[in-house]
Amino acid sequence: MVIIKLPDEIEKARASNKIVAEVLSRIKEKVKPGIKTKELDKLAEEIAEKRGAKPAFKGYRGFPYALCVSVNEQVVHGMPSDRILEEGDIVGFDFGIYYNGFFGDAAVTLPVGKISPSAAKLIEVTEKSLYQGIAQARIGNRLGAISAAVQSTVEKNGFSVVRDYVGHGIGKNLHEDPQIPNFGKKDRGIELKSGMLLAIEPMVNEKEYKVKVLSDDWTVVTADGGLSAHFEHSVAITENGPDILSKLN
Repeated sequence: MVIIKLPDEIEKARASNKIVAEVLSRIKEKVKPGIKTKELDKLAEEIAEKRGAKPAFKGYRGFPYALCVSVNEQVVHGMPSDRILEEGDIVGFDFGIYYNGFFGDAAVTLPVGKISPSAAKLIEVTEKSLYQGIAQARIGNRLGAISAAVQSTVEKNGFSVVRDYVGHGIGKNLHEDPQIPNFGKKDRGIELKSGMLLAIEPMVNEKEYKVKVLSDDWTVVTADGGLSAHFEHSVAITENGPDILSKLN
């Protein structure tokens, strides 16, 4: 069941997502060769705590950290550790919080120092596919319009969309209906309506779309060892078009 949000609820969700945006912005400032991924997890949790927010992922189904950190071939749900980021890595950060009754959720993939042209293109295309999907989050469109826009952008650039993991509704719960695949046909799925709040999140692989889960039962990696990138925004559907809540301005 898709839960329609009232205007005041969307504003509460915006306040939550602003904190997520702040955390990801601060992480971007800190990402450089030589930093340990667990230091970034600590930073994310500290900022959330200062803002009176609770990290959404820590303890969720047993996940032990506040921040998901996915490096290179890791797609999503990577765990912070003593791993040191190295020049040429790409690293995805997914962060969520619970604040004032509503969840916020967003993700970004960042370069570590100078990266290869192919890795840079992967990041660029993945982010572009997110915004192409968001552009379709309009009243009267079908949910598949978002999915199709993401898939088209990714595949025409020679990359592939992950099919085992999807975006989702968000609000008073971290994961709500509907599920939002990153592939599909534009005329399929539910009709989009004002007040829907969607976490749209393309996960894009350099090579094949197939993935597997490591023995920690969390970290998802590409099956062929190719790179992967991940971007996400929480977006409200409004009478004036899509409203990205998880941005600073």
